[in-house]
Amino acid sequence: MDVRQMIESITRELLQSMIQSPRQENKPKWLYIFCDSRAHESFDDQFIALQNNGVCHDILFLDGETSSWLGMHRIECGGAGKIITADEYAPLPLEVPKEYDGVIIPEIDLDNAARVAAGLKGTIKAEIVFSALVLGKPVLIGEDVPGLKRSDRRCLKTLTLPPAYQKLFLRHIGAMKELGVEFYPQKSLAEAAIRKSRAKAQTQAQTGEQSGAGADAQTIVSAKLLTAEWVRAQADFPDQQLVVREGTIVSPLATDLLKEKGIVVHYVR
Repeated sequence: MDVRQMIESITRELLQSMIQSPRQENKPKWLYIFCDSRAHESFDDQFIALQNNGVCHDILFLDGETSSWLGMHRIECGGAGKIITADEYAPLPLEVPKEYDGVIIPEIDLDNAARVAAGLKGTIKAEIVFSALVLGKPVLIGEDVPGLKRSDRRCLKTLTLPPAYQKLFLRHIGAMKELGVEFYPQKSLAEAAIRKSRAKAQTQAQTGEQSGAGADAQTIVSAKLLTAEWVRAQADFPDQQLVVREGTIVSPLATDLLKEKGIVVHYVR
């Protein structure tokens, strides 16, 4: 047997075993940011609602103003030249929103609100909000909050800001709204995330239909694995094009054969 054929045969078997294994559905995922490791306890019902509606979530616990925990990874931020991650696998705060459809912050304080409103960084919340807004990701924040950190409330034994600071806090909230931050009652944050996830899914579905219709009405190949034998078995390719679904695997030999024939592969959703 030719070496290339042997490699293709082995590759086909491996890829086929991967295809036959169940794939995890590409579900929307949101990031919750809590002040400490106990702040999430009153949000269990929201997590259940997200799960029941097919929306995943991760929780980031703040370990201070400039450090936090996302799973087993400790994330830190700092000034220029300072360490910003505590382990080699932890993402930078600015990188965190890339993996999520949106960010939910149930409670924000005067300090972080001021940083976000002024476009400043330096804390975990401020950097993640800045990154999410730049990337066009939705940021949802609880509107029924006092503006005082949980730790400050415990230390100062008070639940509200004085009137002057309260006015300043409201001004910062107005500035954040202008930047694109959305405010909802804490109990409605999960509902807002579910609505946005559904709207995004509908938009993607409509876009996929339009892109599929724009492929010159060609037949979309539904096979999950295209081999050289499959390519050779085709009588012809209309307009020298092959339209397949995203996620379709084209073997190396099939790719070489398509190039030799001058066939262009188009991927659609």
